[in-house]
Amino acid sequence: MIGRILRDVPRRTLVLLACFFAVLAAVPFIAGDYVLTILILILYFAYTGQAWNILMGFTGYLSLGHALFTGLGAYSAASLFVHFGVAPWLGLLAAIPIAMAVAGLMGFLAFRFRVSGVYFAILTIAFAEFARIGFDHFAWVSGSSGLFLPVAQYAHNDLWRLRGNPMMFYYIILVATALAFLISYLLLRSRTGYFWLAIREDEQAARATGIDTFRYKMMAVMISAGMTSFGGVFYAFYYNNLFPEQVFHIARSIEIILAPMVGGIGTLFGPIVGAFVLETASEGLRVILEAFGIDVPGIKQVFWGFVLLAIVIALPEGVWPWIARRLGLKERGP
Repeated sequence: MIGRILRDVPRRTLVLLACFFAVLAAVPFIAGDYVLTILILILYFAYTGQAWNILMGFTGYLSLGHALFTGLGAYSAASLFVHFGVAPWLGLLAAIPIAMAVAGLMGFLAFRFRVSGVYFAILTIAFAEFARIGFDHFAWVSGSSGLFLPVAQYAHNDLWRLRGNPMMFYYIILVATALAFLISYLLLRSRTGYFWLAIREDEQAARATGIDTFRYKMMAVMISAGMTSFGGVFYAFYYNNLFPEQVFHIARSIEIILAPMVGGIGTLFGPIVGAFVLETASEGLRVILEAFGIDVPGIKQVFWGFVLLAIVIALPEGVWPWIARRLGLKERGP
């Protein structure tokens, strides 16, 4: 089935996709740690944006509290590592189910009582805020004092324990982003994906045709949460410290959704393109401000706001559909 789906992809699309990831795979051999650090951040937001896109882009349900799932993933794996020495890859066996269980509870409350639109978005914010307040007073993870992962100097990269240099983390998040892209594509071209699109376009009509909308919406929110939780695990072991006020804050959720919004909600390349546009522009702004000795608190957020406003006005569908049309590719496809 997978082979049949992939055979349906235009050859030109496959060539461009292969070249894109091949270039990214070769970057560490010609770039320094500074460039790798920027690319890691870009790919992190591309990955989490891809996960968020499953819920909003494919199913049409806006989540403004997706930091909840990155936070749950981060704290689950990090606390097991700190207290019991459990490797993060094994910690995923706890992080993903926990995130999916909380998403299932949230989804059940929302979909059982037909909560949608702005009210669903508010519900996701409420869950993230509950988690922030709860973890702020959770002594086992050090509460507001912060949870710090042990950092040591390693003579080599320890992939199993996620201890190593930026190159190791770069390839991890690159592979994760590529897999998220592939998973999203396969889901979108599957029976489930077509049902999601039907729900997004007209949920009442989808229900009238016999689609179990409750079931497929639950699948969307839980898959999205499970994928997002891996981003949280990566975040924890890359930055080595976690604070509830930082990890669960609504600003983290906004950062997750900006990439697909700028790149194109509901598209596969949108989160990747949006992440590159935002982060490269933001880093360029930082370099310019530092060159002129300007230090303005919150300037990054203001800049992102102007970028988003400009794109919404000039390219309401996002940057990727505009690029796709000029490359002769499908607007809504990969």
